[in-house]
Formats: sequence, C-alpha cells, structure tokens
Amino acid sequence: MPCPTCGTATGKVHGYYRRRLADSPAGGAPVVLELVLRRLVCSNLDCARQTFNEQVPGLAERYARRTPPLATLVGAAAVALAGRAGSALLAAAGVLLSRTAVLGALMALPEPTVRAPEAIRVDDFALKRGDRYATIIIDAHTHERLEVLDGRLAVTLEAWLKAHPEVKLICRDRSTAYAAGARDGAPQAVQVADRWHIFKNLIDAVEKTCIAHRACFSDPDHSAARGEGPSAQRTRSRHAAVHALLAQGASHGQIMRKLHLSRNTVKKYAAAEHAEQLIPGPKYSTTLVDPFRGYLRKRRAVEPGVATWTLLGEIKAMGYQGGSTLLYRYLGQGRADGEHPPPSPRRLTRWITTNPINLTASQQTRLEHTLKRCPELQAVTDHVRSFAALLTADHDGNLDEHTARLDAWIDKVRGDQQVPALRSFAEGLLIDHDAVAAALALPYSNGPTESVVNKIKLLKRQTYGKAGLSLLRKRILLAQKHHG
Repeated sequence: MPCPTCGTATGKVHGYYRRRLADSPAGGAPVVLELVLRRLVCSNLDCARQTFNEQVPGLAERYARRTPPLATLVGAAAVALAGRAGSALLAAAGVLLSRTAVLGALMALPEPTVRAPEAIRVDDFALKRGDRYATIIIDAHTHERLEVLDGRLAVTLEAWLKAHPEVKLICRDRSTAYAAGARDGAPQAVQVADRWHIFKNLIDAVEKTCIAHRACFSDPDHSAARGEGPSAQRTRSRHAAVHALLAQGASHGQIMRKLHLSRNTVKKYAAAEHAEQLIPGPKYSTTLVDPFRGYLRKRRAVEPGVATWTLLGEIKAMGYQGGSTLLYRYLGQGRADGEHPPPSPRRLTRWITTNPINLTASQQTRLEHTLKRCPELQAVTDHVRSFAALLTADHDGNLDEHTARLDAWIDKVRGDQQVPALRSFAEGLLIDHDAVAAALALPYSNGPTESVVNKIKLLKRQTYGKAGLSLLRKRILLAQKHHG
C-alpha cells in the first residue's frame, strides 16, 4: 500500500485492527461489515509518518462509518426529506438512524460545484412572510442553483456580484433593491426586467382606470342604488371634506386630526379624483340561475307581472337546482332584465388585457359595447394592445429597434391626458428604462426562477424552522443534484 504522505509503497505490517462498517440493508435487515485491516510501516525513513492504516478504496474510506452505497442512500433520503421524515423512511428500509444523524449526514455532504456564470436570474422568497426573506440565484442558461443569500437588500446582491465579476447579464423582477444591487455590484452587466412583472404592472394600471370609470359601464339603476346607501353617502362626504382641506393647503397630518381619520384613509381619499372611485359597485358571480336567464327574460317580457314563485316552479321543471332565495335575489338585482349584467372592473380589466383572439364572441361583443360608452377605456385598450405587441414581438436581440419602439409608446401615453393611470405606468418604465428595453429585445425571463421558488416552498414547509437557513440552503443547493 502507498504511504498517504510520501507515496512510498510498503508491505511491512506493524499490526492489525478491526473496523465495523454499516452497509446497505439486505431483505430489510441491517448489514454490518467487519473488516480486519493492517497497520503498515512506511519504509521511507525520511517520511514524517511512521505508520498508517490500510484503506479499501470504494469500501472503507478514511473516517467513514458507512460504506459508499449506504452513504449515498442516507444522503439521498436526507436531501429529499431531511431529519425526522428521512429517518422514518430509512427505518422502513432497514437503516436505523436518528433524525439528528440524518441531518448530520446532510450537512456533511459537499455542495455541488458549478461553473462561473455569465448570466444569472435573481428572485426572492419568504423565510417568514412579511418579516424575513432570502435571495435565490440561478444560472440563466442551465438553471443550476448557484447560491442562496440571506436577505433581499441591495447590498446583499451587490456583495455577491462583486465576488463574481464574470457575470454579464442579470435577469430580475422590477424590485428597486435588486436593480440597485445589480447596478452597483456589476456595472458591466446588462439588466433584464421580467416581462411578466412588467405586464402585471400594466394590468394594475388598467384596473385603476376601470374602477375610476366604472360609472360609464355600470347599470344606471344599480349605480343609483349603490349611491343611496349610508356607506356611499359617508364616503362622498369624507371625500368632499378631505379635498376641501387639501384645497386650503392643509397637510395630511392636519386632515387626520381635523377629521379623526387614519393616515392611510386620508391618503386613499386624497388620491381619488372622484368619490365614485371609492364606492364599490355590485358584485356578480356565476349562479345556478344563469342557465335560465334567457327564459326568465322572455317570460317576464310576455307577462310583466308574473309571480316569482310561478317562475320558480317553471324553471325547476326545466332542471333548476337552486332555491327560492337565490331566484328572488337574482331578479331583485335586475340580472334577468338585460342580456348580461354589467361587468365588474376586474372582469373588464381581464377582457382589455387579454388577446382578442382568446375572447369568446360574447365577451368580445360586451367589451366593444362597453368601450363605445367610454372613450377613456377605449384609449386604454388601444395603448394596452400596442404595448402587448411590443412584449410579444420577436426577441431578436436588436436592442436599438426595440428601445425606439418602447420610447415611442411611452411618449404617446405620456401625451394622452385621458389615461392618468397609464401615464404613471409609463413614468415607471422610464425609471427602469434600460432593463425594460432589454426585456423586449432579449429572450430572457424570470420564469425559471419562479419555478425554483415554488420548489423551495415545498422544502421550506417540510422542515424549515428549527434548523434555520443553513439547512434550507443546503437542501436547495443539493436537491437539483439528486432530483434534477
């Protein structure tokens, strides 16, 4: 055997020793290997090591208490299930280990080695929602998990990037912290904003516009009914009082003390241009009566005074499974009077931000009918569809061309006084201009990072809490090696 220090081969025996190694179970029963090994004398008189223990490569490694096959089995169970669950699974297979021993085996596993990344994707996930977060970094090309950082501050990402100057591209969401960390830590890298988050910000702006112009597409009868309640009257009076004080130059703090309102309430009323934006409209959902709407409308048109109880018996004979209360409420809301009830702001937002070819004929007709009644919503729809064309265009890498198209869209929206919410969205794009332009031109998104975060949620819910971030980080980095 060669001396581990000088490499001199020797066969001179100093003595013998016994060694016991746990091996993979056989038939569900634990297996222990007992080896008789030699203690050898190094024949090189100049070697600092005089004697050394014989090792058996592939079977008895130095300091090991398990054979490599069993160590691989324990490691796989530890990565997949961690302590208590891993111990239970191994016990069922015939390997008796405590949960502490399984965790020890997990923490002793070497972390996977990855090549220096040129492009990365960054996202955050919650360790304790609303309190503590961590950052996951993956390779943009291979989707390998590179590192898990404690926190999601700009300095956290900045420090990691300074240690990896080879990074040339960073794909991220629209977090200002990650934008600052990428700018300061890797000024040489191109930042790419995530297209999904960009479009989500656009959807939020469209929904604000739909809420502000709800009166344009709501049923006048329902709007009137909505405005007659005490809650609506109180909202209108508060809105008038807040804006009257603002016109006099009062600060938010002074308005709080004057009207006895919280700061968030004052901000909400001050931000609303009209009180109607703060008054909720009627909420509609699919009910058991909907399939019989056409029959009820025609029946009431033929006999306007027909009793609801009579209608209930007729539609029950046609297959209606609901009760009388639901029918009374349905008719009382006037939902059987027209072809369709007025859409809610959220539903109208979904129609506006959906590709027209994916809308049903009914949805398309109702959308067109609504847009004819409100020029502002028509303008919003035109801007949204032109921006969607920018997002879905070929990501051919022609940054100059896509930047010019983005700038033209931003200028057009900023010059449109009918869409204040979209103008705010366009102003936000200017703040993150280069990253948004790169998102339009380059074929990168944060989708793979979101997929990794979903898998992290499973790992976190299994065992995270007692062992801290070190255990979760180890499992995150090793899970891809064992499970892909």
